[in-house]
Amino acid sequence: MARDRIPPSRHRVRAFAASVAALALAGTATAFAGTPASAASLPKGHDVSSHQKNVDWPGARANGARFVYIKATESTTYRNPYFDQQYNGSREAGIRRGAYHFALPDKSSGARQAAYFVGHGGTWTADGWTLPPALDVEYNPYDKKHRCYGLSHSGMVRWIRSFSDELKRETGRRPVIYTTTNWWNLCTGGSSAFAADHALWIARHGSADAGTLPAGWSSWTFWQYDNSGSLPGDQNLFNGSAGRLKSFALGL
Repeated sequence: MARDRIPPSRHRVRAFAASVAALALAGTATAFAGTPASAASLPKGHDVSSHQKNVDWPGARANGARFVYIKATESTTYRNPYFDQQYNGSREAGIRRGAYHFALPDKSSGARQAAYFVGHGGTWTADGWTLPPALDVEYNPYDKKHRCYGLSHSGMVRWIRSFSDELKRETGRRPVIYTTTNWWNLCTGGSSAFAADHALWIARHGSADAGTLPAGWSSWTFWQYDNSGSLPGDQNLFNGSAGRLKSFALGL
């Protein structure tokens, strides 16, 4: 994204990071195809970015999509050019949807990035169709020597808290936090500061379960289990019933 602020493929970057994390946690993870058998009855969903362009939303709904997260922004200089088609089109197709922000903590404060996110799609309303906005925090895709963006453990915790506080102030909801256990341990020092009031979106690919969770969390709300499948983009599950998914969207 340093090149005119448009990432080459955020999904390829994130899939690589999540796959590395999964291998590190599991040693030699066993690959599998399709929805993990242990979670086959849970609501299916996906997440998309500009890489998927104009999505066939009725087709996604017919293939089982019940929710989707859509990339809205990155740092304070990028907005997904397909966001409107993706965000509005998914709702029109009867899919619950939410927006997510890709964090670049070395570029500006958490509060500033949250404000940019809210101003460019990262909103929430208690209509039963809008999921709470999400914060995507993971390995730095633009500088492999600074995987934690040059921040200390406490500095990263402060950055995430600043983002969360501003989002809560502007929307009334805390962000869902997307991450991998390896990144969280490395870059926050295994902080448990967010588990009590932030839903967890865990990334773990090539595994039959979500694995060990970041400190403080005893369960996941969303699990990204693969970077390809029957739905456009990355494949996800919601940890609950269809009714619970609606309640989560409502903030109940």
